[in-house]
Amino acid sequence: MATAVRDNKDRSRFELDVGQGTGHELAFANYRLTPTAVIITHTETPRALRGRGIASELIKGALELIRHDGHKVIAGCGFVVDYLDKHPEDADLVA
Repeated sequence: MATAVRDNKDRSRFELDVGQGTGHELAFANYRLTPTAVIITHTETPRALRGRGIASELIKGALELIRHDGHKVIAGCGFVVDYLDKHPEDADLVA
């Protein structure tokens, strides 16, 4: 079971914990900040979790945090480009 997406500002990445105990895994999306936007540069999902919608859940949560902070997003990796193409409801966030 996944938990909420969090912004790990010290590591400049959004993180999503998946699973519990020894089965715990971490998906993350690295970013860089500009004065008005967040550039998501890389999305990483553990190999064992791929194909289960974890990366989409991660980016959805990251976009909610970006929206809450009043920033825009720049898709700096292919996964985020594809996600935004499939979710026109988030088009207002694109810088």
